[in-house]
Amino acid sequence: METPYFIRFFTIISIAFFIFGCSTSTAHRITNLRSSSVINTPVHNSSHHLTDTPLHPLDPLTVPEINKIRSILSAFEPFSSSFPSINTLSLDEPDKSQVLGWKPGEHLPTRRASVESVLDGQTHLLTVDLDIGVVTRHVVSIGSGYPMLTTEDQTTALEVLYSDLEFNKSILARGVDFNDLVCGSSSPGWYGADEEGKRIVKVQCFSGQNTPNYYMRPIEGLTVTVDVDKREVVKITDTGRSIPIPKETNTDYLYSTRSQFPEPNPMSMEQPKGPSFIVENGHIVKWANWVFHIRPDIRAGMIISQAMIRAENGEYRSVMYKGFASEVFVPYMDPDEAWYFKTYMDAGEYGLGATAMALLELNDCPRYSYYIDGVFASADGRPFIRPNMICIFERYAGDIGWRHSEIPVMGFDIRESRPKVTLVARMVASVGNYDYIFDWEFQTDGVIRIKVCVVLFRGRHKQIVTLITQLKMC
Repeated sequence: METPYFIRFFTIISIAFFIFGCSTSTAHRITNLRSSSVINTPVHNSSHHLTDTPLHPLDPLTVPEINKIRSILSAFEPFSSSFPSINTLSLDEPDKSQVLGWKPGEHLPTRRASVESVLDGQTHLLTVDLDIGVVTRHVVSIGSGYPMLTTEDQTTALEVLYSDLEFNKSILARGVDFNDLVCGSSSPGWYGADEEGKRIVKVQCFSGQNTPNYYMRPIEGLTVTVDVDKREVVKITDTGRSIPIPKETNTDYLYSTRSQFPEPNPMSMEQPKGPSFIVENGHIVKWANWVFHIRPDIRAGMIISQAMIRAENGEYRSVMYKGFASEVFVPYMDPDEAWYFKTYMDAGEYGLGATAMALLELNDCPRYSYYIDGVFASADGRPFIRPNMICIFERYAGDIGWRHSEIPVMGFDIRESRPKVTLVARMVASVGNYDYIFDWEFQTDGVIRIKVCVVLFRGRHKQIVTLITQLKMC
């Protein structure tokens, strides 16, 4: 998001839970305003993924499977002459009854993929059966709404923008050096009857002169509406030439520029015997009395499935069948021409997995963490790797999990204290100048604590909003 010092906004994080069991809830520089500058690792640089094999019904699609899906789609009649833009490609989960009835070592239920693509301005919804190698469902959507914008879509919008003469004249009139110009496509959407049936994005620009925090230097009043399918400018609104561009003073948020604040000494949690959790087959996590399945997802970011806790009789009880962030909704609620359309849906429009960042060892995640890569499909249907997208680690912050002492009466002298050690699954999505930190924390008392920390930079300062809810076995 852009200049937050005068924005009226709020953020709603909705976490969708499907709960099985009892629970309670508590040149120009090109950028994308709501997309991170993440690096997609080519598969040939992550050769160990070339032989990945799904071992659980809910395991994500593998590199070989994504390659197979691309081959199937290439031979599918509507796409055989012109391959479509793949907007989303993800696992089409088996029915819940099949997943619950499956046992390790048994043959997996049919592996299917759900595909959303755009070809010739039409949205195609497909289901691909990987076992028999055919498309089993194909629907051309004629209703409202469009698939997630790809990076290629957003780049197309910027290419159209930079070739527009009227836009370039406006930039010159405002005195912005083109070498300092940073533009990005804002949220897609429907903005009136005259834009019906079009994939529309709004593009706005900033000055990146002398600061990495160009969001603090908006070019106000200049909004360009682009049709990404026809590759043409639909409308230019240019009403803010009299509004000065804010100065770059005190906008740099980089830690290296804030030498007046002493850097804390490094800290590290030591585990002499190593971590006490194990990860089987890359996606089954076992720790203390918990077991659950975890996988990366292009839209939801991280999905936790089949979370179960072991009771005193040794049997496992289901606490949650499936949990994930269903949406991150950020409406700015300003009726101004340059702001009214900003009602971001960061999961549905940009993808929490698509904007996930590689986690930094010892900063984002502590020592002894286990990392999981995201395996996704690009717009051309080819697989790529989002390295170190999720980390799993044990956390101990010096808290007491349980304690009791007895005064030495009747021969009892009890001094017992147990540390509160929890297991955390974490991912971070950087969407524009917002960082979303998702923590799923498992506690030995049967509680799953979900915390979403939203970090928004305001110049050299930051605003942190933390939302917490929890599930508890009963």
